[in-house]
Amino acid sequence: MKKQTVRVAHSPDSDDAFMFYALAAKKIDTGELDFVDTLKDIETLNQAALAGTYEITALSIHGYAYVADRYALLNSGASMGEGYGPMVVAREAMPLNRLRDVRVAIPGERTSAFLALRILEPCVAYQVTPFDRILEEVEAGRADAGLIIHEGQLTYEQHRLKKVVDLGEWWLEQTGLPLPLGGNAIRRDLGPDLIARLSSLLEQSIRYALEHREEALRYALDFGRGLDRAQADRFVGMYVNQRTLDYGDDGRRAVQLFLDKGFEAGLIPQRVKVEFV
Repeated sequence: MKKQTVRVAHSPDSDDAFMFYALAAKKIDTGELDFVDTLKDIETLNQAALAGTYEITALSIHGYAYVADRYALLNSGASMGEGYGPMVVAREAMPLNRLRDVRVAIPGERTSAFLALRILEPCVAYQVTPFDRILEEVEAGRADAGLIIHEGQLTYEQHRLKKVVDLGEWWLEQTGLPLPLGGNAIRRDLGPDLIARLSSLLEQSIRYALEHREEALRYALDFGRGLDRAQADRFVGMYVNQRTLDYGDDGRRAVQLFLDKGFEAGLIPQRVKVEFV
């Protein structure tokens, strides 16, 4: 039987690697479907989704606002900040009202971290910087502050930086909900039958990793960028958990509210009705 190729794109980070481990290592039966992995940073994936490049792609919830006509969000694959999330850090502690007076290095204009920051402070000045260089840019004084995602949330103190705000903590205080950061989206033109099959396989992959944690964590460590085992375990636990198997009603509410607030603040060009499949 000729296999059907399914291109799956995700970021080269330990949490995504953990999530997709069972598919990448062929630990589950995918039948006639042949999964091909592509690893790109999240802002690159946000841009690629505009062209519908991949059948399944990780993307920022913010980025989803621009491709909702082409993609639907899969029920599994969420990265949610449960009272924690992306942070703004600086060389010296500063009050929140100083954010409008400094230039912040950000990992991309379509990242959820940047949307959350602009909901908090719409007038923030910024410079786009590759996410894995933000800490060194701030430490070296080439940026006043940095908006950090991924493992930088655990390692910023090693660069002698101070937390200005944790956006996940701030969002929880404002809404009582987790902060939606990333998700897995699937192209609508695949049709309902294949979408259902792929959705099931992705959920199986996440469930396999959670049930074979040590095995999947060993694989994910190769993607940890400076994290030791304990840090990688903590980071994976933050962003791959029961919520990743299914957003839950409050998680789905959080996604819609996040994008609604972005639209109401004039940060997203159109109101988006989020569809989960």
